[in-house]
Amino acid sequence: MDPSFPMTRAAGLERLSDFLARAGAAYAADRNTDRGPGHPPTTSALSPYLRRRLVTEAEVVAAADSAFGDGGAEKFVSEVFWRTYFKGHLETHPSAWTNARTLAVADHQRLAAEPGLRRTYEAAVDGRTGIDGFDDWVRDLVETGWLHNHARMWFASIWIFTLRLPWTLGADFFMRHLLDGDPASNTLSWRWVAGLHTRGKHYVARAENIRRYTEGRYDPAGLDEYPDALEEPMSPREIPLPAADTPPSGTVALLLHLDDLHPESLPMDSATVVRVGGLIAHAVGASDRVRSADTAAMMDALARAEVHFGCPVGLVEGGWAGDLPVVTAWAPVGPSAAALPDRCLRVRRAWDEAAWPRSTRGYSRLRAAIPAVLAAQV
Repeated sequence: MDPSFPMTRAAGLERLSDFLARAGAAYAADRNTDRGPGHPPTTSALSPYLRRRLVTEAEVVAAADSAFGDGGAEKFVSEVFWRTYFKGHLETHPSAWTNARTLAVADHQRLAAEPGLRRTYEAAVDGRTGIDGFDDWVRDLVETGWLHNHARMWFASIWIFTLRLPWTLGADFFMRHLLDGDPASNTLSWRWVAGLHTRGKHYVARAENIRRYTEGRYDPAGLDEYPDALEEPMSPREIPLPAADTPPSGTVALLLHLDDLHPESLPMDSATVVRVGGLIAHAVGASDRVRSADTAAMMDALARAEVHFGCPVGLVEGGWAGDLPVVTAWAPVGPSAAALPDRCLRVRRAWDEAAWPRSTRGYSRLRAAIPAVLAAQV
């Protein structure tokens, strides 16, 4: 596939259009097949745009339904909702993120103290394990910022169960390099592979599955195909979903962040935006490629906001909002949320308002409610 992802809304909409015209009808049958670089993708490859909401989940689902009719886009729509589910689940289980970050720091410190662990880790991140497929996936990830979703699952399983490396270091490695690195999807996907998200239910990479879905390109030997799931002393505690704010009437300053870069469709009620600022909070240790993508996406959003609202825009600096109330889109758990100023009104989209309360347990509850969530968008 083409690994380039121009970080603009226009590029995201073009990719959506290409997907619907080319691969969308075959998505359900082909999505697990990874044909590797140089081949058209079997997935939509929209995640870098959805991660930053250069395009929104609501418009992607609406376009798919329009293209394929009722039921024709069911599998694709379900996969879009997995991203929403992970965000809603992390909002109500935020310690899954904070605990993972704390463990990652401790596990990085272990590398200095345990030479054997350090050698295994360095071989893994350098693509020198000798495991067929895995080493190529490392190079693809570092060089392009992208991996097919099925390859991500194989990668995580091999990392955890065959190489016996801490899952938090693998999740951290992904967040540093993935152009679509999302705190919720990444953290909870690694936890799911490990058997922590759904306790005792882990994902095991098997050579036959890799051989089948890479169409014979890879046939790894020596995988641990019968491991036990990981365990933890206590699962992340559920907390109530925090309430969103209502924008005040009158003039406001709008703060953009990397989790929501479609200001044109934010629910601003009767507020009038007279100033727009952009806040860029990169993931810890983000690669130059990811940082450049974040910056390009923000600049695209600011340019669109300037046209849409007809007001001054720019990256935030001290005192950028003056005495104006500051309104922002809800930032899910992660770097953007941590960087938001204390005195900031956070508004939530109808999509999240309808879906996140149904995301506190397993995915099946949200999946059953997809028609209700879609109806709430009207």
